[in-house]
Amino acid sequence: MALSINLPTASGTLAPYRLQGAVLQRPPAGLKFNRIAYSAAHVVADPLAPVDPWLTAAVDWDATIGYRRHLWSLGLGVAEAMDTAQRGMGLDWPTSLELIRRSIDASRDVPGAFLASGCGTDHLDIDAVKSVDDVIRGYEEQMAAIEALGGKLIVMASRALARVAKSPADYERVYDRVLRQAKQPVVLHWLGDMFDPALAGYWGTKNVDAAMDTALGIIAAHPAKVDGIKISLLDKDKEIAMRRRLPAGVRMYTGDDFNYAELIAGDGVGSEATHRQSDALLGIFDAIAPAASAALSELAQGKDANFHSILGPTVPLSRHIFAAPTRFYKTGVVFMAWLNGHQKHFTMVGGQQSTRSLQHFAELFRLADAANVLEQPELAVARMKTLLALHGID
Repeated sequence: MALSINLPTASGTLAPYRLQGAVLQRPPAGLKFNRIAYSAAHVVADPLAPVDPWLTAAVDWDATIGYRRHLWSLGLGVAEAMDTAQRGMGLDWPTSLELIRRSIDASRDVPGAFLASGCGTDHLDIDAVKSVDDVIRGYEEQMAAIEALGGKLIVMASRALARVAKSPADYERVYDRVLRQAKQPVVLHWLGDMFDPALAGYWGTKNVDAAMDTALGIIAAHPAKVDGIKISLLDKDKEIAMRRRLPAGVRMYTGDDFNYAELIAGDGVGSEATHRQSDALLGIFDAIAPAASAALSELAQGKDANFHSILGPTVPLSRHIFAAPTRFYKTGVVFMAWLNGHQKHFTMVGGQQSTRSLQHFAELFRLADAANVLEQPELAVARMKTLLALHGID
């Protein structure tokens, strides 16, 4: 007999929902992908820590690192201490550095593990930042700390730089300084203001095409120091246009959580392989890791139709999780981890589990079932009933 549960509807009533999804088969171990695929990974909060969650980050380190091992076991890379880990929304720099240290240590036990870590300026008192030189100093401090651990850098967009920069030339100066010093090629990070309103006008202009020109100019000046760029603009046409203009060998890491399936598959247009398709650095891969792994496995075998049949149904789920206000998407990611048994509770650093409504979670549950990403349906139903009970619904 199929599982069923009463869920809230858009009209504010309850209606029975019968689960219809299938549990995806895990792809065979050791299969190589033909795309680099990083999952930005969430952190698991410690609900027993005697702290005020809005003020102090308390992390369950064992569960957090255990989830990274899960991602690696599926062939996915880990993008550490990024937006998905609530960087800048509950996770401070000292805790981020400890997270990076622990992940680097854990990765050494995993043959072929991909790991790159967020390097930013979030430790600075933004009100005390008065100049571009202050921003450069901030980047240099985090670079030195991460590289001392042996880490690869993801150079994150800087709220401080967006605040003090007066022109594209200021961005060129900062990134020139950072890239010249990097010990190994970095991933650049362009996060749209739908993810973080404080990043509006990044690269010195609100005109996206002009901003792209500035970013491409910086990359062209240092092609050997740039592994790739992750852009999260939720605009597939902008990503494709930029992808086709990247220097040979520089990768486009899609951060488009609305259109990732078609962007990863590619369009076959361009003189370089990296112009014809996107690699991935995605927050949604945390929530749909088994499906992402299975789909990428099919793509690597030339089975494009199977790739789309697995990954395509996850796109409506992702668009829901990343719906405006997009910055609250982390709540949906952690909710999925709880439904699927990867953590014992649904609490978050900063108390961020409260950023979405019960209606949002109910629709997320339906879409997760339709996408075949409820890994343990019986457990998912039981936990959804727990959430309903907390909201006074028997």
